[in-house]
Amino acid sequence: MSTFAGLNTAFLGVTAQRRALDVVAQNVANLNTVGYTRQRVELSGVGSPATLGLFAGAPEPGRGVRVDGVTRLGDAYVDARVRGTASSHGFGAVRATALAALEESLREPGENGLAAKLDQFWASWSDLANRPGDPSAAIVVREAAASVAVAVNQGYAEVDAQWSRAREQADALVGELNGAAAAVAELNERIRSTAAAGGSVNELIDQRSNLTTTIAAIAGGEVRQREDGTVDVLVGGNPLVSGATHNPVVVAGAGRLADAATDPVRVAWAHRPGTSAGLGGGELAGTVSLLAPANGNGTGGVLAEAAASYNAFATDLAAKVNAVHAPGLTTDGVPAGNFFGLSAGAPAAAGLRVVATALATGAPGAGGQDGSVADTLAQIGSGSQAPDALWATFVTETGVRARGEAESAALAALAAGSALDLQLGTAGVDLDEETMNMMTFQRAYEGSARVMTAIDEMLDTLINRTGIVGR
Repeated sequence: MSTFAGLNTAFLGVTAQRRALDVVAQNVANLNTVGYTRQRVELSGVGSPATLGLFAGAPEPGRGVRVDGVTRLGDAYVDARVRGTASSHGFGAVRATALAALEESLREPGENGLAAKLDQFWASWSDLANRPGDPSAAIVVREAAASVAVAVNQGYAEVDAQWSRAREQADALVGELNGAAAAVAELNERIRSTAAAGGSVNELIDQRSNLTTTIAAIAGGEVRQREDGTVDVLVGGNPLVSGATHNPVVVAGAGRLADAATDPVRVAWAHRPGTSAGLGGGELAGTVSLLAPANGNGTGGVLAEAAASYNAFATDLAAKVNAVHAPGLTTDGVPAGNFFGLSAGAPAAAGLRVVATALATGAPGAGGQDGSVADTLAQIGSGSQAPDALWATFVTETGVRARGEAESAALAALAAGSALDLQLGTAGVDLDEETMNMMTFQRAYEGSARVMTAIDEMLDTLINRTGIVGR
């Protein structure tokens, strides 16, 4: 190997180690950058030229080092696991939050809950039965009844408002999903063109990976790698992103709870109206599940089922109280008529109100001071078929479902955290490791530079001093 070849070998060593130091600097600079995947320079030795036959001489050393590229140290399996757990976590967290809010709105058990107001209502009838002609006892009955009606009205209104908020959240999530999908499609094009031109795409892949994780958390997207470096993102088996093209989705269906049964909320493809996107999980799927209509057996959408329970309770309460109160007589001997009324054209729970102008206390022919009807009304709240039992069943079922969803969400959060920890351990920047790499590359750089200096000094001696010895 010639002297100048040795100089080139040392020069290649200097440039390679400098490139390696640049990579270390990039890693350290992004130590706290969310979603950054550490990189590593790939080096390989340059072999000596082969010399055959008569011209073969003594074995020569290699010709230095070559930088083959900068590798992104990501793990496709771990990344897929992160996306999968993000999807499950997003779905569970939305449902758990909604059930917790619904349970909180019931205010049970407590003095502000409907159960306590029902107890006061039945007790007021019992008191009136003992004092049929007492105006103050009648006032207490009316106030207790109004309190029950208002509690039912407000409970239903809170469910209706929660449904509306969930509907708005679905629209917002679809907007975020479409934005992320468009960004992935744009990055696909940039990655493809940059890679074709020989540039580094590692940081672009990091950005795309973050976006695909966001898509998975929203809609449970599945990622498939293409040979050209781009990816396809599938939702429900259909492409949300295909290369540099993205297919947006829209939220279709009812805009209010009252219409959910006839026009269920769904996510559809914008370019194929009416075709469901078939979500695979994530926050959007969880939100759509909350907006589903009631199905009659209690397993439909959480909020619609809650509204149906309120309506069933209001209808049952009004029917049972009116059945006893309507034929009863006031202290003046006049038939009392219905006690509760339901507003026409409105859900039963929203329209429940007190309509009686006078209270029934006695049975026909028993006299003005008879309190048997009031006593019968007081007894409606007891027994397995009482409205109170219907309400208690709804409260219990809501609490059980809320606890179940909370536990599922907690497990999903643990799985998501574990996957993220595993990803960080694989792709995250370790400052100690980078410090060791920096020292290694620095010493190699110094060694190559020293070789260059030695060869330079030798060449200076050979060129400038050969032939002048002894002059």
